[in-house]
Parts: sequence; structure tokens; C-alpha cells
Amino acid sequence: MHFLWKFGASVAVVFAVYIFYCLEVADRGRRELSHQKVKMGKFQYPTPRRDETVADNYHGQEVKDPYRWMEDPDGEETKAFVDAQNSISRPFINACPVKEQIQKRITEVWDYPKYGCPKKHGDHYYYFHNSGLQNQSVMYVQDSLDAEPRVFLDPNKLSDDGTVSLRGSAFTENGLTLAYGLSKSGSDWITVKFKKAPSGEDLPDVLEQVKFSSMAWTHDHTGFFYNSYPNQEGKVDGTETTSNLHQKLYFHRLGTEQTADVLVGEMPDFPKWMIGAEVSDCGRYLLLTPSEGCDPVNRLFYVDLESLEGGISGILPYVKIVDNFDAEYQYITNEGPVFTFKTNLKAPNYKLINIDLTKPEPENWKTLVEEDASAVLEWATCVNNDRLVLCYLRDVKNELYVYDLASGKQNYQFPLNVGSVAGFSGKKKGTEIFYQFLSFLTPGVIYHCDMSGRDYQPKVFREITVQGFDASLFETEQVFFKSTDGTKIPMFIVHKKGLKKDGNNPTLLYGYGGFSISITPSFSPSRVVFLQHLGGVYALANIRGGGEYGETWHKDGSLGNKQNCFNDFQSAAEYLVAQGYTSSKKLVINGGSNGGLLVGACLNQRPDLFAGGIAQVGVLDMLRFHKFTIGHAWITDYGSSDDPEQFKWLIKYSPLHNIPKGVEQYPALLLLTGDHDDRVVPLHSLKFIAELQSVVGSSDTQTNPVIIRVDTKSGHGFGKPTAKVIEEISDIYSFIYQTIGLEWSK
Repeated sequence: MHFLWKFGASVAVVFAVYIFYCLEVADRGRRELSHQKVKMGKFQYPTPRRDETVADNYHGQEVKDPYRWMEDPDGEETKAFVDAQNSISRPFINACPVKEQIQKRITEVWDYPKYGCPKKHGDHYYYFHNSGLQNQSVMYVQDSLDAEPRVFLDPNKLSDDGTVSLRGSAFTENGLTLAYGLSKSGSDWITVKFKKAPSGEDLPDVLEQVKFSSMAWTHDHTGFFYNSYPNQEGKVDGTETTSNLHQKLYFHRLGTEQTADVLVGEMPDFPKWMIGAEVSDCGRYLLLTPSEGCDPVNRLFYVDLESLEGGISGILPYVKIVDNFDAEYQYITNEGPVFTFKTNLKAPNYKLINIDLTKPEPENWKTLVEEDASAVLEWATCVNNDRLVLCYLRDVKNELYVYDLASGKQNYQFPLNVGSVAGFSGKKKGTEIFYQFLSFLTPGVIYHCDMSGRDYQPKVFREITVQGFDASLFETEQVFFKSTDGTKIPMFIVHKKGLKKDGNNPTLLYGYGGFSISITPSFSPSRVVFLQHLGGVYALANIRGGGEYGETWHKDGSLGNKQNCFNDFQSAAEYLVAQGYTSSKKLVINGGSNGGLLVGACLNQRPDLFAGGIAQVGVLDMLRFHKFTIGHAWITDYGSSDDPEQFKWLIKYSPLHNIPKGVEQYPALLLLTGDHDDRVVPLHSLKFIAELQSVVGSSDTQTNPVIIRVDTKSGHGFGKPTAKVIEEISDIYSFIYQTIGLEWSK
């Protein structure tokens, strides 16, 4: 998800006066902070210019947008507003009396070795490793699993502050060349570079203007398919708001300039389409999977690369197998012309089907693995030529199986505890797999399994431990509660053993609920600090809109059903209060991106239910989100204000347009965003906090802070350096400490 700001220049004197005013107000607020911490007195917020003349007519209804000028990220008014807000939020957070202890302890807990699953490319193994506090994980290479590892690619050497991160990579089939993407400051724009493997020698090729890209090598190792957007006016560095339209597919021949790359695919009549590309396991076919939004649906085309006379020289002559957006088709493997796909076609929990390219009509398609009515098929991959590894999600817990590729019969289940399969590696032409298990209390266990025979005996390859954390002191519960319409919703609750359910426990409730994304158990070193030293309870509500129970669950929380997400989350909060875990004075809700929308909507709808909210990079202006960067892709989940019926849905819950008036006390709120977030651009958070401070902050009874933290050289969250992550989480816990009264214990 993406966004930012834009405004035309006015008289310089006006800007100068406004800047001085905002900073003076912020300074006045700073001087009063010591009193605010003790008695949470009334805050003094900046009063940015409201332009009441700016309004839009939505199907006969006028909606004002007085802070439209904040959509300009480079406007002097916008910059002054950001500075003024940070001048309030920073001192308030820093005034937390135990902030140093919080940050020191998070840093200590975070400082443990982290590993990813080894992956074999050619004759060598590659894996990611972070020694503890490195800003970015480092890619290592080994000649064998027992050999001494060597650094292959270290992103930490690419910037002094760790804000250049790795975003996507792909080895050639022979494992001798790596293509890898680099993102600056968390932007979705990447630069693709290349290395020889296993030496790590840099190659001269560089690809710019790449975004949301496939990375697919031909099996002769000479070329590479990738996606790019046309040149656009203005800057392209992650701080712009320009819509991303007309994505194109190119072919780059190794050793040539990008200007010589061949345009092989475009959809000029469909500017919002994105063109996925993947080369088949056999190397003969290129699969194209155009999609229009974030819904798990795509079209399915293919190109027989062997049939191309003269090689790849222009727009590819693709053959259409599926030419609609009725379902998703995800390539798994193929045996000659018979292709195996994971699909939700008439199977909301997904299944595997075979399509023979020589008989591609739907009536000839065959089901290989039937849909499981009680578990969602999350992914599948082919290993050792003739078997499939399938990962299911059953009641938000992963299960891992081996199936026969030819018959589709299940023949083995890997032993797993309650948790998530967070990493996996294995190839069709390989005879071994690695998989990584996580849970709320398990930092990570990597397993290795030889798949050459039928006697599967997975063994622990590497176990990750956190110094000073005793998991036996804590416990995880999974409960099921009813939402307002009677739907049963699952929720995980993590806390110290022997917890007193006296309604006095500080509780952090997290949710997402969108885009068919499942939020499964995971380990967080910072959460350890909240549980261990701040006496906290952590709850994760698996509300509708996600993918925890397949496409039915997703659709029940999207478009006209979006209110179900908010109802589910509020019901989760009511359950925690009713069962004595916490009270409305100790309950803080948290979410990011679509989860930031969740937090904003729920605080507006039930300010009495929550003590506070933490909304990170949230989608908060539901009437204009589709006008910036990749926002148009979210119409599949939200709808669009351009449509009369969908406008009626959006205007009812859009956080920016539903701030309650006359509320005696709005919950304490901390918004967080980054200046390079080109997924959900910062204008969402800026306009929302301005309106919130105007409506709520002006009330004589409002003593809870409603503030925003705008980070620099920071994006939507991907690739954020460790130092920034620790700083942000420390600020969040310090804010919670200041607002609901936590206690620090050793």
C-alpha cells in the first residue's frame, strides 16, 4: 500500500509566519510537558490552515477536505506541520521515566543470532544471518552444509545508517548469477543489480525504475524478465504520490545496458494491471499472470519460449488459458505440458488442479488435491521431481504434508507444534528441504529433511535462542469468541503464567483483517519486554478480512462487509474485558497499514472501549486513497468513492470523516508514518491527525494526547534497519507507559 503530499507555492512571507507559529506552539507545548506527564493536562496543538473552500461532490453529497494541501509532501506548509508535530510527540515520548530502560532492554533482547533457511543454488548453499543488532541481515554462502560460511552480500556496507535494504532476489538455474533488488529508505522502488556466484563479484548491469517486479531467469542463464513503470514527471524516490500505472514487462540480456532491454509485455488498455512473470521448472514456458488489484485472482497466459523464432525480440505471443478475474492460478510445477496450479476456483480454501496445455479448455481440467473444508492451503512446492510439500492453515496453525505429484495422495505429515512455518526451501530438482518453525514463545527452529527416499526423518538443523528469555514462564492460549453477528472469531492471548484476571493488566490487542492476509503466531523480541518487564498481555485477534479461513473469511470482511472487521475487533476487546484480562482503562489497540485503518475506525466508533491506540502507516482517508501511488490496487478490498454504492460504504467508516464530536475523552493516540512510505503515503496520517486535533484536541475535557511521529528515511516498514525498529518500538512502549500507567519491573 502507498501515499504522500502536494501543494502549490504561495507568498513566502505567509510560509515564514506559519513556520514560526507552528514551532512556537510546539515549543510552548514542550515547556508544558512535565505537567502533562503527571496530570495529562490539556495539550496545545498546532493550528494548521484550514481551507474550507476545498470540497468534493460525491454523487450529490459534498465532503470538505480542508487539509488537501497536506497532500503535497514538498510544500513548505506541510514540512512545517510535520516539524511542529514532531516537536510535540518527541518530547512527550522522551519524558517517559523508564524510556532508557525500555530501549536498553529491547536492545539486549534483540541481540541474538537470527538465521534463515539455507537454500541451494548450483553446488552451494546460501542463507541469511544477522549477528544480533546488524541493521540488515547478511547473505552468506557455503560450499557445503559443513563448510565455513563466507559473506556473499552485505547490505550493511551499502549505506552508513542501514537504510539500503535487499528487496527480492533470484538466482539463475545453474546458480552462477544472482539478480537482487535494493531499496533506499524503505521505498517500494528498487534498483536491480547482479553478482557472480559464488564469488560475489559485482557485474556491471544495473536496472532502474523497477517496482512490484517479477524476477525470472531464462534457463540458458542469459536473460532476465522484470517489471518497470514508465518515466513519470517529478521525482521517483519514494516521497512522491504519483499513481503507479501502465506497468510493463521487459527482458534484460546480461551484459547489456538497460536501454537495450526488450519490451515483451504490456497491457495499454488496462493501466492498473500488473504483469506477473515466471519461468516454468522445465525452462520451456513463460507464465504470465496479469492482476488488477490485491484480490487473489489473476488471468493466466503462457508463452512457449522454444517456439520463438529469432529469440526474444519484442512483444511475446502469449496464449490465453484464463482471460477473466474469477479465480487465482498460482504455478506449482509442470510435467511437460501438464501444469499444476494452486487455485481458489470454486474452492475458497484452495485446491490443486492440473491443466494440460494441449487441452486447455476448463472441461479438461483435473483436480489433483481436493479442497480441505476445514483448512486453507497456503502454499505448495514440488521437490525431488515427484512429490509435493503442502502447507495448510487450520485454525490459524500451520500443518505441513507430503503428497504424491502423480496421484495427489497424502503420504506424510511433518510433526509441528502450535505455530507457523515461517520459512521454507526446496526445489523440484533437489532432494532436501529446510523449513523454519516459529511461535509466540519460540524464536525459531530450522529443520532439515532428506526427501530422496520415503522414510522422512526431519532433524533439527539449527535452533535459535534468546539470551535471558525463559519461555517456560509464559503461556499462549487460543480462545474463540462471538462477534456481533454470532460469527466465531479466534484470538491468541500471550501472558505470564499465573496471570491474575482482575481486569488490571495492561493489554495490547493487535489486528489486521484485510487483503486475505493471515496473521499467524510469530516471535517478537520486543514483545518479550512488554510481557516480561511491563506486565503486559498480548492478544492477536484473527478477524474477518484476512485469509485465516480462506476466501470466504476474506470476503466477509471486505467491500460492503468491511464493518465486520471493526465489529470483530471491538468484540475481541469486549471479550478481554469481560474475561478479566484487562479493562477499558488498560486496553490499547495496535495495527499497521490496513490495520491502521482498523485502529482509526474502532477508536472513532467505540472511544469508550479503549484507553489508547497505536496506528502505524494507516490508510485513513478512504475517499481518496486510490488516487496515490498503488492505492488503486486496494479498490478490490475497499471499493472506490467513484462508485455511488461503494461511496456509501466508505463514508460510513473512513477514519478521517468520522471523528466523533462531543466525546468527553478520546483515547490516547499515537500515529506513526515515514517520509518515504510510498505504499500508504503519509498524507493519510497528516490529514487525520490535523482533523483529530481540531475536533477532539480543542475540547476542554480532552487530556489524552493525540499525536503523530513522522520518521525520516523510513518507508512502509519493509527493510527498516534494526536501529530504527528498536527506536520505534521503544517509542511506542514509552507512549503506552505515559498514557495508561505501566510499571517497570526487572
